[in-house]
Amino acid sequence: MHEQIIDGITYKLKAPFDFSFISKYGKVFKVFDEQDGGNICFGVEKNGDRLFVKFAGAPQAGYDGNVQDAISRLKASVQVYKGIGEHPSLIRFVAAEEIGGGFATIFEWTNAVGIGRMYPPNNKRFMALPIEERVKVFEVILNFHKFVCERGYVAIDFYDGSIMYDFEREKTVICDIDFYQKMPYYGDMGLWGSTRFVSPEECNCKNGEVMDEITTVYTMGATAFCLLADSDRTLDKWSLSKDLYSVAKRAVSDERSERQQSIAQFIEEWRSAKCKTTP
Repeated sequence: MHEQIIDGITYKLKAPFDFSFISKYGKVFKVFDEQDGGNICFGVEKNGDRLFVKFAGAPQAGYDGNVQDAISRLKASVQVYKGIGEHPSLIRFVAAEEIGGGFATIFEWTNAVGIGRMYPPNNKRFMALPIEERVKVFEVILNFHKFVCERGYVAIDFYDGSIMYDFEREKTVICDIDFYQKMPYYGDMGLWGSTRFVSPEECNCKNGEVMDEITTVYTMGATAFCLLADSDRTLDKWSLSKDLYSVAKRAVSDERSERQQSIAQFIEEWRSAKCKTTP
């Protein structure tokens, strides 16, 4: 493993790589070098403005795949952000370009932090929030994915690592939607995502199984259990009503026909179940 320093910050790579071009975007104040998808990311600041830069093309420490594949995937993600469009809960895409022998996508910086299991202190803090606050976060994510489906996309590789939360502003931010695909999608890029979130059809992607809005329903059910029950799908660990449990449990059915058939239907059932428990 090789260590480098940029603007006083040490980070790891598999081999030396010239990142001098990053100065174009500003001074580095944070490096994210532990991802496993072939990208290395930087928080940069210039004239008081902060950006998040994701770069593919370097020998990233945790990535065992082909660097050119990582570049191709990052390039393809640009059309995803443009196709889905701006949404108040989605990290704001700014620009993308070929640079430094690779490819970079640039986003506005957010002070929200990742709350997935891979960030233990943040995850513990988030799971300690009142259940009502975590329900609000889930509903933001649910409504964002209604927006996504309306634009014809299926949520591929969405998991708790894609969820950020600003504890000071109580704001949810969704990031890393790079692998979302136009529906219907038949899984020719292989399996991506956390096993806690992937549907049976995603597990069977090599068999040409279709992935569509019903797949995203499954992902949202898994998200409900993740945020509200620490991914435990038993009723004993569920802190909300039995009616709400039934809605989430139906969404993660292995049988596609047994799930809600759209995110709109999921939302309708969720709201109806909430009304039954509201004084």
